[in-house]
Amino acid sequence: MKIPETDSIQALADYWDHHDLTDHEEDLEEVEARVFVRGGAHDLRVTLTPNEQAELRRRAQERGVDEATLIGEWVREKLAS
Repeated sequence: MKIPETDSIQALADYWDHHDLTDHEEDLEEVEARVFVRGGAHDLRVTLTPNEQAELRRRAQERGVDEATLIGEWVREKLAS
């Protein structure tokens, strides 16, 4: 049995509605390397006033990035100094 090669989300959804991973056990192989590594990026919550959020959004748009990216850049700049 082979997983359909398609870009159609609907076709894949239909396939997995009637199959599961055990249908492909012969294709699975054990790997030694870690697949999921913990300790990457961490989410933080930052509370801003509406005016601060608007200014942050404006500055991020000027630079062509989203707010989280801009905040991350600012924090890294501050920590490096």
